[in-house]
Amino acid sequence: MPGSYPIQLPHVGESVTEAVIGKWLVEVGDHVDKFDPMVEVVTDKVNMEFPAPEAGTITEILAGEGDTVPMGALIARMDPDDPNAKAPTPEEAATASSGDGVGLVGEMITGANVGPTGGTFADASVEPGEAARPGVTEGSAISEGRDRSGYYSPVVMRLAQQNDIDLAGLAGTGRGGRVTKQDVVAAIEGRSQQIDAAPLPAEGGGEDRLVEPSPIRKIIAANMERSWREIPHAWTSVECDVTGLVRLRDGQKEYFRSRHGASLSYAAFSLYAVAGALRANPLANSAWIDGKIRRHGRVNIGLAVAAPDGLVVPVVTDADQKSVAELAIAIAPLIERARGGSLTLEDVQGGTFTLNNTGPLGSVWGGSIINPPQAAIINTESIVKRPVVVSDESGDSIAIRQMMNLSLSFDHRILDGREASDFIQAVKSRLESFAPGTDIG
Repeated sequence: MPGSYPIQLPHVGESVTEAVIGKWLVEVGDHVDKFDPMVEVVTDKVNMEFPAPEAGTITEILAGEGDTVPMGALIARMDPDDPNAKAPTPEEAATASSGDGVGLVGEMITGANVGPTGGTFADASVEPGEAARPGVTEGSAISEGRDRSGYYSPVVMRLAQQNDIDLAGLAGTGRGGRVTKQDVVAAIEGRSQQIDAAPLPAEGGGEDRLVEPSPIRKIIAANMERSWREIPHAWTSVECDVTGLVRLRDGQKEYFRSRHGASLSYAAFSLYAVAGALRANPLANSAWIDGKIRRHGRVNIGLAVAAPDGLVVPVVTDADQKSVAELAIAIAPLIERARGGSLTLEDVQGGTFTLNNTGPLGSVWGGSIINPPQAAIINTESIVKRPVVVSDESGDSIAIRQMMNLSLSFDHRILDGREASDFIQAVKSRLESFAPGTDIG
């Protein structure tokens, strides 16, 4: 029957049960090629674009933007070019999208939540050695200024060509800078209706306006509410003298970058200290699951990174098995991919504890919200020079030292004050043990 080919939302992992429809990249009547991006979806694990399963014409869109739908649900229908195209059963769709079937699922895009995940897989529609999608020629106005994935969708290209729109001059509002159909439509409308972009006058003020949160922001909000509602938070904080650590890093950072091509960041030292403290205090490396405490056997630390679309948390696996140097080398590409929206699913899975490196933001004290079901989250705050009392064999004196606060939010169902204090003091001790000459591996 024409137009009856079902398009289902594929499963992306056993822990992901539903998704929010973020933005449709096609409309009813649009023709798409196989693997063309069709819809952006947001989940609490991955945020991604799903591609067209077949070439054909979209005949019906069943799930609206902002709708929450279960994985495997019917979200659209199409009339395939191939009359013999056979739609996969839900079981086949689940099998195809599990394990290593990334190319059958789609392209992940930037996203976030309280313990967020997100990123970008390689484009499944471009075969090895293929420079671009069909219809895009090097040197043309359309081929220049392409989005991050390296091509425009056929819908965008056709609309631009029909209306003489130079895609190279458009700033894409889609994920990863993708130029969407809406961007082209706005450019067309802009020719006949110039938008006054002048700033509001200094006097007279302006009107309030309501802003619809993005799907990513809605998921962040939902997870924040869930964490705050379900977890009895408690807090503790200590100050840490990292003067020796600062001197050690200052003396080695240029050599380290020239040798390894990566920054010897403070985050690497913090990860090393936190990982060792978790190994020595395993209760902090636990989770509250179905009324029981699960003590994790591995130390996989999520590192919170501020990205354009929201907070993302790539995970450093087996952090307790790595030296400071190995951690610095490991996190450099993770942070780059996090900020660029190109994290893979593997980058964000399996975290057992979260480190929130708020120092670069200028924070000196904060209480973060725990990433459920983890037991705790620690903030490493800004390093600030302060006068402090220093005691030695000659007595007390006042000296200028490099000081940093450590702030721990913990689940009081799992940790009491004693256990939380033991853990944060262990982190403090490890950070304060660094000095010029310390072997960082």
